Amino acid sequence: MSTLNATNSEWEAKRTSETRHAEEIMRRHFESADAYRYNSASVRVRIIDPRFKGLSREERDDLVEPILELLPEDTQSDIMNLVLLYPGEEGESFRANMMNAEFEHPLESML
Repeated sequence: MSTLNATNSEWEAKRTSETRHAEEIMRRHFESADAYRYNSASVRVRIIDPRFKGLSREERDDLVEPILELLPEDTQSDIMNLVLLYPGEEGESFRANMMNAEFEHPLESML
């Protein structure tokens, strides 16, 4: 479970065996990882790790990319929302707060 929210969240009901497998793989490499299927064409992933602090979005992506490549190709191709935060960042940045809020409380999918 995420370090950001230890209670049941709306997104947790959207977890599948596919997204649980993705979480398992990513948690081997990062402090925290959460994933759920937003709709039939989209998976959302949030990774929280202290190594992201001070890194640009591109540098964070570079750390995560090799791990994402360990996931099945179908799962990789469905990841449309990738939130990469360091612990506490959602309280420091409006952008990070909004990204985390959308992950925690997903708007209704149009699919």
